[in-house]
Amino acid sequence: MGKVAFVFSGQGAQAPGMGRALCDCSPAARSVFEMADRIRPGTSDQCFNGTTEALAVTENTQPCLFCVDLAAAAALREAGIKPDMLAGFSLGELAALAFSGAVTDEAAFRLVIRRAALMQKASESVAAAMVAVLKLDDDTVIRLCQGLKDVYPVNFNSPGQVVVAGETGALESLKERVKEAGGKAMPLKVGGGFHSPFMAPAADGFALELDTVTFTPPSAPLYSNVTAMPYEDDFKQLLAQQIKSPVLWRKIVENMIENGADTFIECGPGKVLSGLIARISEKVRVFNVEDGESLQKTVTEVAGHA
Repeated sequence: MGKVAFVFSGQGAQAPGMGRALCDCSPAARSVFEMADRIRPGTSDQCFNGTTEALAVTENTQPCLFCVDLAAAAALREAGIKPDMLAGFSLGELAALAFSGAVTDEAAFRLVIRRAALMQKASESVAAAMVAVLKLDDDTVIRLCQGLKDVYPVNFNSPGQVVVAGETGALESLKERVKEAGGKAMPLKVGGGFHSPFMAPAADGFALELDTVTFTPPSAPLYSNVTAMPYEDDFKQLLAQQIKSPVLWRKIVENMIENGADTFIECGPGKVLSGLIARISEKVRVFNVEDGESLQKTVTEVAGHA
């Protein structure tokens, strides 16, 4: 068997009720939510009982999603499954960071709370949104964005999928260009134009927060959204830059495969990353863990092939 990679879900994967089933079946998962409630009272209730609308607010989305991501990974570790490498999509990178031991769970959660507040504030200062452009290659999407003011390719997700952030009016022009080119543009359920220059104020503010945290070497290689390569001693620089930089997800997965990963486990709600990974490579096994059933299935399959 090759290596196992844990990947952590990003913003947009949130859903009402997320995490409840994990708490019901795993003491390790439950302890993550107990930690969160001590620091940010009501977090678990927001995950388990919050509405779609409440969970879509960035200041809520990120702390809640962090907890579910980290709880899923904690449940896997409790069941004896450990990763050889780690990555997280955007917000998910903070959960990967905590799970790797590079920073404590408590410190990471506090960083997430501040990151969410900073990104929420930056989002409120400009009318921006994000769309997923499908059925077109990366170069075509980059070309279609050129000449449009305040439109940026920001997430390079998989073959035939690039996410674009932009001012809402300019995105309408992009949608027309995409349609003419034979592609499809789908709005995303996020609260702003993330991973673009719109987030520069948030990145600057987050850099100050990161100066208050001490990082240690991760327990396994942890891949950066910004470089698609494992972190070295550049956590503070890259975590701040990540907020305003494109997510190189396709390249991260390709690099992980090149370094021996043949089994990917998505930790967190939904199967967004699982779908992307399956499109990036047909040669790897992909699992997801978001509740007791998916946890048991994954543990059985992965442990059985160890």
